[in-house]
Amino acid sequence: MRSTLFLVVSYTVLGDCMEVLRIGSSGPMVYLLQSVLKTLGFYQGAVDGLFGSGTYNAVKFFQSRFGLIADGIVGANTWNALMPYINGYTNYTVKRGDSIYKIAQKYSTTMNRIIAANPGINANLLNIGQKIIVPFGRIVRSDVPFSSDIVRMNLNALTKVYPFLTLGSMGESVRGKDLFYMRLGTGTQREVFYSAAIHANEWITAGVMLKFIENYSLAYVEYRRIGTIDIRNLFQTASIYIEPLCNPDGVDLVTGAIKLGSETYLSAQALANNYPNLPFPNGWKANIRGVDLNLQFPAGWEQAREIKFGQGYTKPGPRDYVGARPLNQPESLAMYEFTLAHDFRLILAYHTQGRVIYWQYQDYVPENSREIGELFARMTGYRLETTPFASGFAGYKDWFIQNYNRQGYTFEVGLGVNPLPLSQFNQIYRENEGVLVTAATV
Repeated sequence: MRSTLFLVVSYTVLGDCMEVLRIGSSGPMVYLLQSVLKTLGFYQGAVDGLFGSGTYNAVKFFQSRFGLIADGIVGANTWNALMPYINGYTNYTVKRGDSIYKIAQKYSTTMNRIIAANPGINANLLNIGQKIIVPFGRIVRSDVPFSSDIVRMNLNALTKVYPFLTLGSMGESVRGKDLFYMRLGTGTQREVFYSAAIHANEWITAGVMLKFIENYSLAYVEYRRIGTIDIRNLFQTASIYIEPLCNPDGVDLVTGAIKLGSETYLSAQALANNYPNLPFPNGWKANIRGVDLNLQFPAGWEQAREIKFGQGYTKPGPRDYVGARPLNQPESLAMYEFTLAHDFRLILAYHTQGRVIYWQYQDYVPENSREIGELFARMTGYRLETTPFASGFAGYKDWFIQNYNRQGYTFEVGLGVNPLPLSQFNQIYRENEGVLVTAATV
């Protein structure tokens, strides 16, 4: 297998890189715009991703209050004015008489957050004209679809506010989107790995991972526990690696970030026409080439192929096509190589839906795997079950258990039809936060 360099990366998101929005626009960026304007009190309507007259008037109101041309069009200048509220921090220039305490009071934040965001700062000696980062808000929103651009923006902002986090890329998707990972902690006693949104219409799980990164980091800065676990101690003893968005291209198709009528959209639609009974794009689980990434791993792949072909999934399309051979898609290969490059003691793979946890692969029963699974079931209220035969091969969790004989779990969160509505996000997060910290300690 070729060697892979997993890059540590740094990104800056500026208004001039953003999609221009106006009357008639739709998609995740409109959701984001509406959510921010609603938080600021400029917008009273539904956060629905549709740029109508209510959004137009709210944008004009915001623009006039911020000294911008009030044309109702969200271009570079308007995005730049919105960015501090999107990213949860501002770049501040120290003035005469300022102190960390006074700045914290001014922005309704804490001294700990400001000190953490500015490594090496002398909290007792600020210099006039000194540039500092002042975190003042939360970053991850629960009412916005987690497209690849929004995930990238959130990750970038999190690393700005919490510079002790490590952001990297394990490769690129078919369309050249970075396959980001975040490392929480510096400990070497135990490494674990969590993945999410390997299926496109299960993108809500990406948000669960992002919110966990934010809550973990805030607890670290404020010397808090999550449940019974001391986050400062966990940071020093364990490293949690998270890939929040395993399938960025597919997620962009389902969330509407890939626009109706674009070349990429039409190409995916042509593949979907192979399976006219599946809804499009909401029924899309695969990567943008129509390959199901969670049927790509060398753990009974031939058996998975026989099962899925028997069910009629013989061509690329929205779901359940295993590909021409294992690991022939860049997203699954990157995940595989990243795992081989580490010594993960346990993995969690997040999916939707069913409120169930799958804990084994075939006859492999790693030590304590059932006991740990039962613990997770008690914490979440989910059922602990064995994977149904028809779905029990070629998944990432299956390969991990087979290859390492270590604990691996698939979580099917929420209830309903994929993609799950954002109204379930907060409940899903509450049910799983304890597991996400505990899994690094068991």
